[in-house]
Amino acid sequence: MSLGIWILFFAADTAYMLWVLRGQGAEWMEGWRALLFIDWFRAPWWSAEQIRLYVLLWWICHAVWFVAGLFMPALRGG
Repeated sequence: MSLGIWILFFAADTAYMLWVLRGQGAEWMEGWRALLFIDWFRAPWWSAEQIRLYVLLWWICHAVWFVAGLFMPALRGG
C-alpha cells in the first residue's frame, strides 16, 4: 500500500475514533449497534464509557501500527 493511502486510512480511522470518543458516537452505538461497529459479542451490553475505553485502546494500537508502517512498508500490507 502506498504511503498516501496509508495516511488516508489512518486519517479516516482517527476521524471515526474521535467521533466515538468526543462526539455522540458512543451513546449512539449503545445497544445492538455496538455489535455491528465494534464486532465483539459482548459489546451490545456495554455502556457508552466502556465503548469509549475500547475505542481508545484500539486507537492507541492503530497509532502504533501506523507509525511502524511509516518506517517499515511491509507492515502496510499487500
